[in-house]
Amino acid sequence: MNDYDVAIIGSGLGGLACGAILSKNGYKVVVLEKNKVPGGCLQTFERKGVKFETGMHYIGSMREGETLNRYFKYLSLNDQVQLNELDRNGYDVISFVGKRYPFANGNEPFIETLSRFFPKESASIRKYIRDMGEIASRSPLYSLNHFEDPYYTNEYALSTGVDDYLIELTDNQILRNVLTGIMPLYGGRKDITPLYYHAIIADFYNRSAFRIVGGSDRIASSLCTSVREAGGEIITEARVDKIICDQNRASRITLCSGETLSASHFISAIHPALLMDMIDTPLIRKSYRKRVRSIPQTDSNFTVYIKFRELTVPYMNYNFFHYPGQSVWESPYFFYMHLCREKNQRMAHGAILYENMRWEEVERWKDLPCGNRGQEYEDFKTIRAEKLLSALEKQFPGTVCNIENYWTSTPLTYNYYTGTPQGAMFGIMRNKNDLRGISIMQRTKVPNLYLAGQNINAHGIMGVIIGSVLTCAEIMGIEPLLKQIQNT
Repeated sequence: MNDYDVAIIGSGLGGLACGAILSKNGYKVVVLEKNKVPGGCLQTFERKGVKFETGMHYIGSMREGETLNRYFKYLSLNDQVQLNELDRNGYDVISFVGKRYPFANGNEPFIETLSRFFPKESASIRKYIRDMGEIASRSPLYSLNHFEDPYYTNEYALSTGVDDYLIELTDNQILRNVLTGIMPLYGGRKDITPLYYHAIIADFYNRSAFRIVGGSDRIASSLCTSVREAGGEIITEARVDKIICDQNRASRITLCSGETLSASHFISAIHPALLMDMIDTPLIRKSYRKRVRSIPQTDSNFTVYIKFRELTVPYMNYNFFHYPGQSVWESPYFFYMHLCREKNQRMAHGAILYENMRWEEVERWKDLPCGNRGQEYEDFKTIRAEKLLSALEKQFPGTVCNIENYWTSTPLTYNYYTGTPQGAMFGIMRNKNDLRGISIMQRTKVPNLYLAGQNINAHGIMGVIIGSVLTCAEIMGIEPLLKQIQNT
């Protein structure tokens, strides 16, 4: 039986970030991953020479001095991860009711660019940008300021919905829809999603936007290197069976292989509902277990992974959000981006095209084995893919005829590889009407068991890293950790 200071379940961004932070501070760490390859949503896969992202599509706030750049420096990622900056004049393009609206980087460029389409709404657009920045800045670990209380406590931003705010902002329905156009980045729902989650995404990308050259698995491999170089271990194909507790604390982990590991502290970086199935102790009340298991999940995606014929499709240095209906919230949409195999790419090798898909659409095949779910399932995916490609062709004529191959995934795929209930892309659904009921904190009723990952603080690379800092602070204290980050 091996003894560790900290045992971490799950090697997604949350687990690896916790492992890197704690191991560099002298803790003997082991990270346990059920799959053959660590990384979680940072994983990529390759088909016919094209590497495809599975979860991390692009990142923001990475110019010198910006927040994510500072966290990357602290985690020793900057030298290992190469970036390609998206078009500053329109890193995101929102296509709505037949027009295209570019989002430019920076407060003034964003305001000036969007005001050309809405000249009477310049004041509203300026207020929007100011409000998004102010909401984000009040999050201590997002802004790296105001550390008296590291947790976000802005009641207005947490209890006000995105649409509620935009209705107060402007009477222009088209502008409201355009500003809501980044909703697929956080799995938003009308009348449910708190303004806070929209604000941090909007501010995050408004500062700067980049694609990761060579794929987001570069982040995972770099974090793995940091853990190992600091003396930590990462064990793959190590599926956890149980967390064993004595009367007042967790004591050891048993693996499905029969191996047992002991530790002083435990971090679960998997979905909290899965954790409930691994731990049997009266320290965690039945009411808490029931609440965690009953929290609604965000939706998932149907994704088409595209390989283009060589040198046929010019590289598109922005992301494209298309809404054909009269409401972003209620309309079907698709998201389209080209892949970045090298810096300053001129021709696209491949692309990712996805649309929203709910678990209920594929649930009837959930008990069938991955890779062998039958012809009905394959036909379902083909019909869905061809419909989505047809919609893409209307927006970018001549694209589909240059597709050499394509592959698809559904919520079932995501559920199989990540273990996330219902294949939810963004974990649990945050609800402005019931924040206490769905709030899951880093600390549990088991004194030495903590939580990390996208379900704990917020989803996305920034949200997960901030959550990981808060988790590690439960073990090593917040003040020394914040000093390290500030002094990096």
